[in-house]
Amino acid sequence: MAKIQTVQDARRDGGAGAASGRAADAPPPTPAEALETLARALAATAVERDRLGGHAARERELIRQSGLLRLSVPTAHGGAGASWSTVLGAVRRLAQADSALAHVFGFHHLQVAGVLLYGTPEQHAYFLEPTVARNLFWGNALNPLDRRVVARAELDGYRIDGVKSFSSGSVGSDLLTFSAWHKPSGTALIAALPTRVEGITVNPDWDAFGQRQTDSGTVRFDHVRLEPVQVLQAPGATPTARATLRSQVAQLIMTNLYLGIAQGAYQDARGYVRDAARPWFASGVERHADDPYVQERFGEFWLSLQAARALADQAAQALDEALARGPSVTAEERGRVAVAGAQAKVLAHRAALSVGAELFDVTGASSTHNRHGLDRHWRNARVHTLHDPVAYKIRDLGRYALLDQLPEPTPYS
Repeated sequence: MAKIQTVQDARRDGGAGAASGRAADAPPPTPAEALETLARALAATAVERDRLGGHAARERELIRQSGLLRLSVPTAHGGAGASWSTVLGAVRRLAQADSALAHVFGFHHLQVAGVLLYGTPEQHAYFLEPTVARNLFWGNALNPLDRRVVARAELDGYRIDGVKSFSSGSVGSDLLTFSAWHKPSGTALIAALPTRVEGITVNPDWDAFGQRQTDSGTVRFDHVRLEPVQVLQAPGATPTARATLRSQVAQLIMTNLYLGIAQGAYQDARGYVRDAARPWFASGVERHADDPYVQERFGEFWLSLQAARALADQAAQALDEALARGPSVTAEERGRVAVAGAQAKVLAHRAALSVGAELFDVTGASSTHNRHGLDRHWRNARVHTLHDPVAYKIRDLGRYALLDQLPEPTPYS
């Protein structure tokens, strides 16, 4: 029981603000209402915060107070028990408003998925019941390509030492999922700990030109003790087909992040063209929105968004169906989820970059003023779409199309 109390203590005042600003006798908002309220609040300050960068402490508290951190937690542990289609839709909606905070939100739910897919029923209760009861925010230090964090056997547990980069959501988090390289077995372990235990230091050193408030700090582990119950995947363990669906959750979070960026760019460009842009003198029209060349470009934007949205929804449904199979999901079924996810990610990737860059062709020179912040859409998309090369997704799709070869499970496929 002492270990469970350690997780519960990750945030002693967690949940205290969840009902702030609401009358005591008023019914709580539905998740859909809470999501819309949160998206509007993030959108109101997104341009200014993009300029500032750093840690968006106030906005993260808004996410916490929204109640949406418990969206993916099963009802058996006090959560909302939402489908992944619902969770991914929430990521997409928030990304329209603020893709950096949508990333933090999505990666919180990715860590919940990791506990559910890798963990035992005991570990589900150990981590997820305090997550709901204390309104805890999860961060990520599971960069599988960075092997500088190592695990050494110590008594019945492990000692963790080293540094992990690209740790999204780590700054300001209550709990961390992380990977550590185990040299004797030549494999990694996956585990979770409270962020504020002795020996863990989070350095807020993220300094990219986009996604500037993803709290993707560097995490240092100095002689950190890891108890057996905190190990989600032991060194040398072969993950089940179901466990490898975690990478598909991650890929679809990114897909919906990109799609949300593209939709946000489209909406901002649409608003600017309708309300602020002036027609080119040679167009012969009174309103910029009546220029046929502008209309043609918006038609192209619309088509790319419709196609990306259809495939993203289809992939989310495939993920839900595979997860509903539980332990009986097969490697082939898992592979088909990966194919659906790769299709969706490629189109969302392309839409985010193309709409984010080409919107200026129809909004004009005045739209480049910093006060509009329209450049943030492309910058955010460009930074995040470099997470893993989309060319390898297309290669996987080519192998499937040509050879009926399903993608091999990796942390990225």
